Amino acid sequence: MGQIAVIGAGMGAMAAAARLAVAGHRVAVYERTETYGGAVRRFERDGFAFDTGPGLLPLPAVWRDLFVKTGKEPLEACVELVQVDPAARHVFADGTGATVPNASRAGVVTALDEALGAGAGERWGDFLVRAREAWDRTRRPLLEEPLWPDWQVLAGKEPYPSVPHKRLLRTRRAATLAEIGAWELRDPRLAALLESHALAYGLDPRTAPAAAAVLPYLDHAFGTWYVRGGIRELARAVHERCVARRVAFHFGAEVTRVLEKDGRAAGVELADGTLVEADTVVGVAPWRLNGGELYGADAVRPVAEDAVPGRVVVCLALRGAREAGAVHRTVVHTPDREAELALFGPCEPPERPTVRIDRPDDPALRPDDAHESVVLTATVPCQAHHDWTASGAADAFADRMVTAAERAVPGLRERTLWREVRTPVHTRVETGAEFGGVPAPALAAAAGRLLRPANSTALAGLFSAGGWSHPGGGLPHAGMSGALTAGLIVEGPGFRGSQ
Repeated sequence: MGQIAVIGAGMGAMAAAARLAVAGHRVAVYERTETYGGAVRRFERDGFAFDTGPGLLPLPAVWRDLFVKTGKEPLEACVELVQVDPAARHVFADGTGATVPNASRAGVVTALDEALGAGAGERWGDFLVRAREAWDRTRRPLLEEPLWPDWQVLAGKEPYPSVPHKRLLRTRRAATLAEIGAWELRDPRLAALLESHALAYGLDPRTAPAAAAVLPYLDHAFGTWYVRGGIRELARAVHERCVARRVAFHFGAEVTRVLEKDGRAAGVELADGTLVEADTVVGVAPWRLNGGELYGADAVRPVAEDAVPGRVVVCLALRGAREAGAVHRTVVHTPDREAELALFGPCEPPERPTVRIDRPDDPALRPDDAHESVVLTATVPCQAHHDWTASGAADAFADRMVTAAERAVPGLRERTLWREVRTPVHTRVETGAEFGGVPAPALAAAAGRLLRPANSTALAGLFSAGGWSHPGGGLPHAGMSGALTAGLIVEGPGFRGSQ
């Protein structure tokens, strides 16, 4: 078996590394920062701890599969998974609220009828049925198989079965997520509920294809989960599994170039000039190296990173205990949708953003029960479209986030001992994303605009894994990317995914 060099220690890269090591390869990971996990980070101070990346885990089966395939101990022996119920509470622009149960269609229908009026739940339930059809049509070719050479078949026909909509003597079908909200859900609050799933991934609901309906369906069908101790514990467990499989990690080792010999990848060059020979190279967004000429003319091209939104995360260390009955996640929706959606371009961040509030009931994240650890998250323009390094920019937006969050959790400002504000600038440092954007999952339709580059490249022996590659961003998709990349290396170009 050969020597494999892996560029980066993000979740997708580590997933590939563990699988490759089990297959008998000698694997070494070169990470430019001093730790593993990519965007899955933790901030700690004064006995408080905060997840600064994803706060919840959708589709844990992806990571269960990794642990089954790479050792005797299953995932649940390495971390404690807790199903979050309710899935979330939503506070809408008009002040109404709805608490959505986890992974229960009947429960969701009832909850939305009670909160938003008779018929609201049924319309959402019917939407979930159609979203399931879109999921069934795209799940395997889009997520569980390497990107097909004729990927255009995923770019054309819309997999979401839109309901015919008659308007001005014309029959139309929803082609975007926003049109589903307007024509099929017919309630601005349900539309906001739908669009919040796209916004959380940095997708504009006005241009995201109807196929993006799979995002809320994924959360609904498979539930949302919390890792006790924080999602960073998942990164720790994956890293430990890699080490147990004798993957070598080199931190503070920035790769600046992929070495080439006889038309194939032959290793990597580090920033200090060290040359590392390897038979195969796995890169996280390898097109950032060697001038980017790594894909053929007919391939899906890498996304323009200056067009990808980022996140601002506010870590709040609070005095006072978490009240009984508090929900884990609350989404406070903006009262000014049009102003918020302007973030998908050069602009100031919204005055009244949609804010996600995570309040895990986890003693590991607070110094004692007389305090609480809370994380606020908002989608924002990346560093290319807004200067987050400007004096006061981060704190001013954090103030607006706290104001929005207080619509759901009164008194946050008065309870705050201190806060830590993290912007796309931090994301850039931690992940290497040029402008601090966060990649979204791949989606079908939309002329292939939301597909991601294939895991194989035009340079023999060079492969790509992680959120910027097929099948895209988010914890489940990163894990799938690692699995696909490992399969292509171990089984060759004929690999068609796990059966």
